Amino acid sequence: MKRYLQLSTILLLLAFASCRKTDFETSGPVDASDFDLSAAAAPPNIIIMLADDIGYEIPNYTGGQSYSTPNMNYIASHGMQFTQAHTAPLCSPSRTMLMTGKYNFRNYTTWGTLDTSSNYMIANMLKKKGYTTCMAGKWQFDGGDASIKAFGFDRYLVTNPFNVDFEDNGKLKFYKDPQIYENGAYWPDSKTKGKYGDDLIRDYMFNYIDSVTALPKRKPFFIYWATNLVHEPFCPTPDDPEFATWNSDKKKQPGDSIYFPSMVKYEDKLIGQLLNKLQDKKITGRTLVFFLGDNGTTADIHSLWNGQVVGGAKSSSTEAGTHVPMLAYMPGRILNNSVDTSLISLVDFFNTVADAGQTKIPKKYGTMDGISFYNQMFGDYTSVRPWIFCHFVGAGKNETNPLFLRRWMQDHTYKQYDTLPNPKFSKKFFNIILDPSESHPIPKSKMTTQEKQISNQFLQNMQQLH
Repeated sequence: MKRYLQLSTILLLLAFASCRKTDFETSGPVDASDFDLSAAAAPPNIIIMLADDIGYEIPNYTGGQSYSTPNMNYIASHGMQFTQAHTAPLCSPSRTMLMTGKYNFRNYTTWGTLDTSSNYMIANMLKKKGYTTCMAGKWQFDGGDASIKAFGFDRYLVTNPFNVDFEDNGKLKFYKDPQIYENGAYWPDSKTKGKYGDDLIRDYMFNYIDSVTALPKRKPFFIYWATNLVHEPFCPTPDDPEFATWNSDKKKQPGDSIYFPSMVKYEDKLIGQLLNKLQDKKITGRTLVFFLGDNGTTADIHSLWNGQVVGGAKSSSTEAGTHVPMLAYMPGRILNNSVDTSLISLVDFFNTVADAGQTKIPKKYGTMDGISFYNQMFGDYTSVRPWIFCHFVGAGKNETNPLFLRRWMQDHTYKQYDTLPNPKFSKKFFNIILDPSESHPIPKSKMTTQEKQISNQFLQNMQQLH
């Protein structure tokens, strides 16, 4: 039965790929008035748009053939694409790395929670610099209003404000009839009935942009836009005829993945609407936009990528579970069609945003693990990351079981797991180009001299990261 469902999904994707539209949502070239030379030296507006469960095989510009992503393609051809961006295998650990700039052994306690007494986020740093700040979308750090404000956000409209397990709760909604949280309280059901969560969040964020750009003395803004798309449950978007009659209480069931292509297309549509908004406000040239995924695609999704069928690998520490699309867009500054093949870790965003915002990370924030890639966006590659490290504890009950702990270090070619109680991963060494699924670890006896040196160096490096 499982094989039949996978085959059906593949056939559906083939059909979808053959007829997908390629029209752009963007409204055309950036107007010259977007570039205010008197403000060129000022800190830019910064937007981090984080998609949920979009792996590297999804966008067309990476070689994806199953979905319609014209706006991702547009940014790739009018900005910079990063071909080696890596995350943790699941969303909560990834988001903690992204927003704190630290490996998870320094700050991670449990799924969906971040302690406000000992941690800081990008918004804290930028707010001290004079930025106005906005959180829009999936929070997933617990604590609700108090936590969001403690982490430096002036305004917010979110889903997942508290640590509620989606599968156990069964009532958490973020698509049709969503549960929306603002100013310390959930919106009444009457306000969200029939509405689409990511539309409400987008509209709130756009209204925020309107308000801050209308101020007599304009301040730069920072937005963390964490869309719920394309996380399960798979369901119709407002662009699907089924949306009007869709029962938002419907539980996940086989066949729902038929809506996955539409959800990808809608996520891409949101990107185009953002680019249009920035252009309409004439701030495109003064706004640095990042787009990236938080981990690999959901495991039961199969997609065409460069002529091959690729299975999603969310929760897996293989390449398919941690390799994500990443883009940067700032016309007039970032050259068109730029490609960065250097290694990028989520912890690097904190340092990069500090450089972009022309500020320094306060010493009280403690040890930071990131390496800024800010200069790389403008052609300076004098300080690139030599390797990526990840400390991953799993999720749910697995978090307290040391057997599920995974730590690894990798470069472009090789990947070394740390010494662990779990024999499935302990000290295993892979060539991830030849063996991306990590099916054939290279035994010490068959390593070349260079491979032994790399393996030993990675193990020594990881011993210092505790």
